[in-house]
Amino acid sequence: MSNLAIETVGLTYSFGPQIVVKNLSMQVPKGSIYGFLGPNGAGKTTTIKILLNLLKSPSDQVFIFGKEINSNRISSLKRMGALVEQPAIYGHLTGKENLINRCILLGINKSKCAETLAIVGLTYAADKKAGQYSLGMKQRLGIALALLSDPELLLLDEPTNGLDPNGIIEIRNLMVDLATKHNKTILVSSHLLAEIERTATHVGIINKGELLFQGTITELHNLSKPTIKIEADNQQKATEILVKNGIEVVQSDENSLNVTFQNKEEMGKLNTLLVHNNVTVFSIGVERKDLESLFLDITSKN
Repeated sequence: MSNLAIETVGLTYSFGPQIVVKNLSMQVPKGSIYGFLGPNGAGKTTTIKILLNLLKSPSDQVFIFGKEINSNRISSLKRMGALVEQPAIYGHLTGKENLINRCILLGINKSKCAETLAIVGLTYAADKKAGQYSLGMKQRLGIALALLSDPELLLLDEPTNGLDPNGIIEIRNLMVDLATKHNKTILVSSHLLAEIERTATHVGIINKGELLFQGTITELHNLSKPTIKIEADNQQKATEILVKNGIEVVQSDENSLNVTFQNKEEMGKLNTLLVHNNVTVFSIGVERKDLESLFLDITSKN
């Protein structure tokens, strides 16, 4: 049995002469929150539309829960829910009426509406017209519509796009709840790197249609070697002392300097060395690149 909710094998897709997705081999483990990262125009939405069979993929390139999507279209789609671009909401209907309407279309018991509104935190606004919802509430209603059929896999395309900080936090918390409490696998595309860093367990980085990195958040962070950042009263003198003692300074300016990190004991020795040479150390600590810096490093090589 495959442990993957989504697998693409060398997926390539073109609009006419333009290749939009190129040799994409993506692996989304069951139970993960997979952050699908890339700048606008990188191929994220096209990939999601292919996964939903809205765009037809070549045979034997897209597998949902181990089954090839073209030959298992209906059974695959039954296991998926999606929010792509804008939620399909009727503004003149209440939140609850929007869900009832979808239940009728899908042949689902209407009792699911109250349960789903509770999951997305919209019970209080059930009888309010959806046209009067804030952008964040509309996104949550869109996710509720995607959840009605109780899918195992959720595909969310830029769900925090255009939201205020409060709306972003609400969607972030909702995704974590869905994965941990409701056993959903979530593929979430975004160009908001800090958001993905806070929620995702796995990351795929795409640029110009190509997958440049795939792995866990920890594996992504491990790509960058940590350094020791030192702030002192005399940066120039501190740099000279370290270099004189055979220590490689990887970056230095008037505010701080960075040296290669070996271990915590080494950090203590550096501190002692500077203090013994009459340099006052204001701060010393381990520094890692944040996800944004790593993302820029990876995409700039492409």
